[in-house]
Amino acid sequence: MIGSKVNDILIFLSVVDTGSFVSGGQAFGLSRSTAGKAVARLEENYGVRLLNRTTRTLSLTQEGRSLYKHGQTIRKAIDEADCSIEGDPGVARGTLRIAAPGAVGRRLLLPTVQKYLEQWSDTQIEMSFSDRIINLVEEGFDLAIRVGVNAPDNGLITRTLMTDQPIICAAPSYFANRSQPGSVEQLGLHDLLQFSSRGDRQSWRLQDEDGIWVRAQGRVRLRLDSAEALREAAIAGLGIAMLPRLLAATDIADGRLEQVLPQVNCNRLPIMVLYPHKRLLEPRVRHFIDMLVEHHRDFSAQ
Repeated sequence: MIGSKVNDILIFLSVVDTGSFVSGGQAFGLSRSTAGKAVARLEENYGVRLLNRTTRTLSLTQEGRSLYKHGQTIRKAIDEADCSIEGDPGVARGTLRIAAPGAVGRRLLLPTVQKYLEQWSDTQIEMSFSDRIINLVEEGFDLAIRVGVNAPDNGLITRTLMTDQPIICAAPSYFANRSQPGSVEQLGLHDLLQFSSRGDRQSWRLQDEDGIWVRAQGRVRLRLDSAEALREAAIAGLGIAMLPRLLAATDIADGRLEQVLPQVNCNRLPIMVLYPHKRLLEPRVRHFIDMLVEHHRDFSAQ
């Protein structure tokens, strides 16, 4: 029976999300035994083990991870149906799934998240903070924050939240035994810290004092896939980094970092919210985007 299998899958998702049969069953008003039987039925129907069980923990098998991924799609479809049909269609309900780069995302999103949860009591938020570029649709996210995106992926819409003016900076300790560069060309004598993710390597496109755009040359001995890690490496004196002003401004004000080549234009970075193109955007997504845009409407990093 399709209906009973869907219900068992939803219980399975709840067990995985909460980490136990007791809590997973309670979310549906069920006992631990009933939740366990639902998972057992799925394992019998599919002929595979979905969960590895010990006395203290549950862990997904490879087949369990596959079912969990597809089950999220089912749960999301049910949430969307509920939001579009039940009650006031303008009221935000259900779980909002957001992906954002680590350090920048936390600074941008958390104030809005607090306000959103206070205003919409029937919503929950799941957030993934990672500098990895995710596939919004395939991985089941409702929206994502991206930095420096010029064109959206197919099927996605973008709205610009703000622009950021990056800063070239380094720790005072880095210059303890060397001179600061006085021009873009002199960066070639220094160790640069740059971002790299899945083979996509950052390069620095800078506008020098004569208004000419050039690519900075330098010794890149350390690449990292996290903006926060780049910031920490710079503070530790490992080299010169280019960081969003959003991340570096406080460190510069407090003396942990100092700006290098302040006369050089590092090109402004758009910070955008991306979401799938849909004829009916769920209220929980629409309200969060509107609140996020309003929060940053008058703010642009200087």
